[in-house]
Amino acid sequence: MRPSDCLTGEELSSDQLHELIERADWMKANPHGSNVLHQRTVALIFQRHSTRTRVTFETGIVELGGHPMVLRTEDTQLARGESIRDTAYVLSRNVAAIGIRTGPDELVQEFAEHASVPVINMLTAGHHPCQAFADLLTLRQEFGHLQGLKLAYVGDGNNVARSLAIVGALAGVTVSVAAPDGYQLEPVAGAQLTDDPHEAVRDANAVYTDVWVSMNDSVESAEARRQALAPYQLSDELLAAAAPGAIALHCLPAHPGEEITESVLYGERQRIWDQAENRRHAQKALLELLCA
Repeated sequence: MRPSDCLTGEELSSDQLHELIERADWMKANPHGSNVLHQRTVALIFQRHSTRTRVTFETGIVELGGHPMVLRTEDTQLARGESIRDTAYVLSRNVAAIGIRTGPDELVQEFAEHASVPVINMLTAGHHPCQAFADLLTLRQEFGHLQGLKLAYVGDGNNVARSLAIVGALAGVTVSVAAPDGYQLEPVAGAQLTDDPHEAVRDANAVYTDVWVSMNDSVESAEARRQALAPYQLSDELLAAAAPGAIALHCLPAHPGEEITESVLYGERQRIWDQAENRRHAQKALLELLCA
C-alpha cells in the first residue's frame, strides 16, 4: 500500500524507499519522463525562509507537468486566525497535494489529519525527510548502492540528523551521530550515538554536517552553541579519518569557518552541490509515489 502522506519518512517501507531512490535516479537522467501532475496543482505553504526547498519543489512540479502554488502564511487566512482544519479542507478540494515548511511538527500532523490529499513535510523542527531522501540518492550515485554504507553526522543532533537516522535505517545505511552533551540526538533505532567525532567517522563512507546556529537562536545562545560544537567541525583532518574515498556532505546553507572548513566545502571530496540538486529529483519521485 502506498503511503498517504510523508511527514517523517517512516511512512515508507524499506522496499518503497529503495524504489523511490531508484526512481529519483531515473528522473535525474529523464527530467521530463513523468507527467504525473499534468494539469494538477500542488500547494506549497512556506512559513520559513527557503532557497533549496522552494526552488527544487517548484521546478520539480513543473517538470512533472503540474503547477506549484506558493502560499506564505501572510497570503492566507491562516494569518487572520482561520484554523488549520478549515484550511486543509479548502486546499484538499483544489490541489493534488500540500507541502508545508514550518516550525512545529504538530502543525503538519494536523494538516495531514484533516486533508484528503497527500501532505508532505518540507521541513519542521523535528524532521526533514525530503533532505534525507536526496542524501540517500547522492550516496547511491556515488557508491552504486546503499546497503552496508556508513554515514557519520557531526555537530548538532537536529532535524536533519533525525531524518538521516530514520531513513538510513530503512535503507540499510548505518548512521553514526557525534554531538556534545546537550546537543545529541535522542536514541533512534539503528543510529549510533557518540560524543567523539573521530569515533563516528571511523570507516564512514560519508561525513555530514549542518549549521550550528539557526535563524531563531539568540546572540547569547548562538555563541554558546559555537563554543560547544567547535570540536565537531568538518575539516580535512576529520574527513581524512573516515574511510578511503569518503565524501563530505552538507544540507546547506553553510557557514564556512564554523561547522565546515572552506577547503572541504569547495574541495574535491564534497558532493554538496549534487545534494542540493538531488532535492529536486528525490522530491519528484516522492510526489509521483504519493499522487499517482
